[in-house]
Amino acid sequence: MVERTLFLYAEFMAYIKFQNNPKHKATGDCVVRALSILTGMTWEQAYINVCAQGYKMAEMPSTNSVWGAYLRELGYVREALPNTCPDCYTIKEFCDDHPRGQYAVATGTHVVAVVDGDYLDAWDSGNETPIYFWRRS
Repeated sequence: MVERTLFLYAEFMAYIKFQNNPKHKATGDCVVRALSILTGMTWEQAYINVCAQGYKMAEMPSTNSVWGAYLRELGYVREALPNTCPDCYTIKEFCDDHPRGQYAVATGTHVVAVVDGDYLDAWDSGNETPIYFWRRS
């Protein structure tokens, strides 16, 4: 069962606790979790698919180029964030600025799914600094 807890931060944006790892492990599976949210797949299906992409590319599935290639095949487009304040812009603010749509938002070490202004993650990553994002085209 998926554990979901809602914490409201603003009228249009919320953190939703989402942990669909089948063993509920706190592991480095943010890529798999985000992909499962954005594709509507189970954690297991997303894991197998991104692993297959990694196999094709001879790279680890959590590598940015691997999960990025997988999203590209699904019709997502990568975009950079403006460089106006690279250290002060947060995932929470990204959600405020993007109240509609589906996004995979990447920091230097983490990936989080954003759906219609809400960010879904196993922990509250809202204060993390995003560096780029993928949006469904």
